[in-house]
Amino acid sequence: MEIIYQTWPWYVGGPLIAIIMLLLIYLGKSFGFSSNFRTLCSACGAGKKVSFFNFDWKSQSWNLLFLFGAIIGGYLASHYLANNQIPQLTTETIESLKNMGFDSAGKSYFPTEIFQILSLKNFLIVSIGGFLVGFGSRYAGGCTSGHAISGLSDLQLPSLIAVIGFFVGGLIMVHLIFPLIF
Repeated sequence: MEIIYQTWPWYVGGPLIAIIMLLLIYLGKSFGFSSNFRTLCSACGAGKKVSFFNFDWKSQSWNLLFLFGAIIGGYLASHYLANNQIPQLTTETIESLKNMGFDSAGKSYFPTEIFQILSLKNFLIVSIGGFLVGFGSRYAGGCTSGHAISGLSDLQLPSLIAVIGFFVGGLIMVHLIFPLIF
């Protein structure tokens, strides 16, 4: 049972992802989390109003099962398997985060200040961030998991370009925009 409480090494997780991707390629399916939004909208009848949602959503029902499994798995892991895990951060990173007002740096898995203090600033950060992630994944034709895992394993050039864009955007956010916000 102890193996469930530990982080799995790359030589276990990597081959598992590769096996799943080979199965999806063999079955003619593509993996992606953001496509579930379109599937959910189609299942709820949005295809009657907007042609983008007018497709056979039942062909993507396996991906919805993955979505709900990820939500349930995340809940179970955070409430029953977390064991108060704290990521290992360098002292420089902890100091930098504390200078930005994140006193929970090095003590918590996520910045508790964003979720515990209900303020207009935190609400706007989470809302605008969520909108930008949703817009970006739709504009890029998929999310990071879809492009980085499924698209790259299919050797798709647009996925490589998108992954490079995600990486560069993340660097810009962390090093330029994040310090301005906090």
